[in-house]
Amino acid sequence: MDLIDRISEIAKRIDSVGASLQTEEATKNALIMPFIQALGYDVFNPLEVVPEFTTDHGVKKGEKVDYAVKKDDEFILLFECKKFGAKLSPDHASQLFRYFSVSDARFGVLTNGQQYMFFTDLEKPNQMDSKPFFSFDLQNFEKHDVDELKKFTKSTFDLDSILNTASDLKYTNEVKKLLNSELENPSDEFIRFFASKTYSGRMTQPIIEQFSDIVKKAAKKLIGDKINDRLESALSHGDFAAEPAGEQEVTPEELPDDNGVVTTDEEIEAYNIVKAILRQSVDSSRIAMRDTKSYCGVLLDDNNRKPICRFHFNTKQKYIGILSNKSETREPIESIDDIFKYASQLQATLAEYE
Repeated sequence: MDLIDRISEIAKRIDSVGASLQTEEATKNALIMPFIQALGYDVFNPLEVVPEFTTDHGVKKGEKVDYAVKKDDEFILLFECKKFGAKLSPDHASQLFRYFSVSDARFGVLTNGQQYMFFTDLEKPNQMDSKPFFSFDLQNFEKHDVDELKKFTKSTFDLDSILNTASDLKYTNEVKKLLNSELENPSDEFIRFFASKTYSGRMTQPIIEQFSDIVKKAAKKLIGDKINDRLESALSHGDFAAEPAGEQEVTPEELPDDNGVVTTDEEIEAYNIVKAILRQSVDSSRIAMRDTKSYCGVLLDDNNRKPICRFHFNTKQKYIGILSNKSETREPIESIDDIFKYASQLQATLAEYE
């Protein structure tokens, strides 16, 4: 069984027992120990996994870290555990921070059983960084996240290899978060940067407010264009004709955000692919999308009685739900382009209404 399969099994356990995990010990037994086991370490072998590991620190004696993982008789990972549902923050890793400086382990992990924050000492030797270089969420991960996690498995663990990529990984993730924040809610500094490059007049507050909207629209348009470029590239390698020049793909700015429902770029891209497939049989203007909190649906004529498919993209494993005779069959997909594999089923569903 591959790592992704082992991790997916633990993620399913969250769905079934998460609500009953009211203590740290229950969280350890139900989620964290299986997670460590999934990485290939024997949690029942004290030569590999030491529970309640004690290392005296300064004037503090007898403090314990929840788990210390060993390989080749050397400590490599320290785990500090919180109960399931507890909010995780680097600020909550104070005990882990203290232990890190007095142990030989180069990696510390803060977890609540669902989320795992991995720390090391990129900034100052033997002093744990204040921010994690890698984070993993059992209920929201992608294939590249599993590839990073795999580096910590017993069979592939290589200290130098992880440290060589940790710096890029940490700062890439930090920049991604910053860019996402700025694109969703641009700061004055961010707006001024673009305004100063395109506007030669005096930078007054009304101009800043005007450019705030312009920057938001430009960012959404850029994302939409990138989605369309990827769609056209996929179509050019498939059997489906590209959309006519006069037809427009849906972009984020055209989608409503009602009742807390957020339509993601992936859902938009998936919808555009379904449109491209079905336009062989019907005018693409008849293919509509309705997003809900639990799934994103594609309908014929925007009619709830004519569902074609559903996108279940809110969990770690993505699915496309194919509707036939109003019955849904969920098919797992690894990437959005996998939707092309179900072209015949989508066409068959459409034929039921025509």
